[in-house]
Amino acid sequence: MSSMSNFFEKSDLSRSEAENIISDTLQKCDDGELYLENSKKSKKGTYNHEIPKSNKKYYENINPIEQKSLNEKIKILNEVNNYLRSKDDNIKQVTANFLGEQKSVEIIRSGGETLTDVRPLIRFNVSVMLEKNGRKETGVYGVGGRQSYDSYLKDDNWKSVCDEALRIASVNLESKPAPAGEMKVVLGPGWPAILIHEAVGHGLEGDFNRKKTSAFHNLMGQKVASEGVTIVDDGTIDNRRGSLTIDDEGTPTEKTVLIENGILKNFMQDRLNARLMKTKSTGSGRRENYRHIVLPRMRNTMMLSGNQTQDEMIKAVDKGIFAVSFGGGQVDITSGKFVFNCTEAYEIVNGKIGSPIKGATLIGDGPSILKEVSMVGNDMMMDPGIGTCGKAGQGVPVGVAQPSILINKMTVGGTKL
Repeated sequence: MSSMSNFFEKSDLSRSEAENIISDTLQKCDDGELYLENSKKSKKGTYNHEIPKSNKKYYENINPIEQKSLNEKIKILNEVNNYLRSKDDNIKQVTANFLGEQKSVEIIRSGGETLTDVRPLIRFNVSVMLEKNGRKETGVYGVGGRQSYDSYLKDDNWKSVCDEALRIASVNLESKPAPAGEMKVVLGPGWPAILIHEAVGHGLEGDFNRKKTSAFHNLMGQKVASEGVTIVDDGTIDNRRGSLTIDDEGTPTEKTVLIENGILKNFMQDRLNARLMKTKSTGSGRRENYRHIVLPRMRNTMMLSGNQTQDEMIKAVDKGIFAVSFGGGQVDITSGKFVFNCTEAYEIVNGKIGSPIKGATLIGDGPSILKEVSMVGNDMMMDPGIGTCGKAGQGVPVGVAQPSILINKMTVGGTKL
């Protein structure tokens, strides 16, 4: 672990001088802190300024960059290329990459209170392009989190990432045009929760609700989703991409219940918005790095499991689609309206999964979709650890999770009427 004292080693400023400057500067302020980072890669409320303490850490103090040499990484990349090309003669291109970082954070508050955190983060991604009879399709898959590379890649575990990327490309190569219209939609477990993250999660962040620009700003305590829908934002899951020991203001993270059994319970808060809204921080204050301001942000946003099975959902659909994975999308925070592109989806006909489809887009708005959920599965799954959330020009690592869910009515954009 790199020492946190190195922040002052190359400066004419000593730690004690810095602490005195901070105390003098913040003496007449409501709140504040000095945020230090070393990366390799209004009206007063009733907020309590004391930060709760926690001895719990959700990841190890490791530097993943130094744990695997460049030659070791090149060796794995070559093995990935050879392995995939030996699996299918239709492969025209293989792309694989590693992404690793270690971020050391130190927060100094008025009076000399100091909080520190060392945050490892890695990703491993594989993309495969197939070509058959003049048609080209791509499959992409990746894994990651706050662990070492070997936690995901040892014992040839990288082969499962390759196999999944190839499977997705092969499915897309056999896909047919997606239907269009209003129909029932079954969302698979795991990564499809990115729809909940975008269409609902952002609308539950404190700043949008304080400014009354969120569709949820005046609905606290009211029913905003179907019975059985519970959504939490949890920063306390070991080694997950969106987990944090402390947020970027030094507040320990927590499991925040946002919607419980359909009822809106809480918003995600940083210290500033919590104080202005006369509540407490939920440990959701995040910034991309020291150049950016703190904003209330999501961590690991999850819909919890229910009692139904995915098979029950499929059998309940006469005509619809089964969406397994998503790519890009857009959302309007104020209204909750969204458009998402499916990267893997299938038609459902008479209660059975049919052919894979291509070009399907899901269109709707978060508040309405929550009320259209009629079945919640018992198969909740985390995403593979690849998410990055953008807000106000800042990107931060996040996670999502959900079980399979059945949405009774949703607009599907496609090319087949």
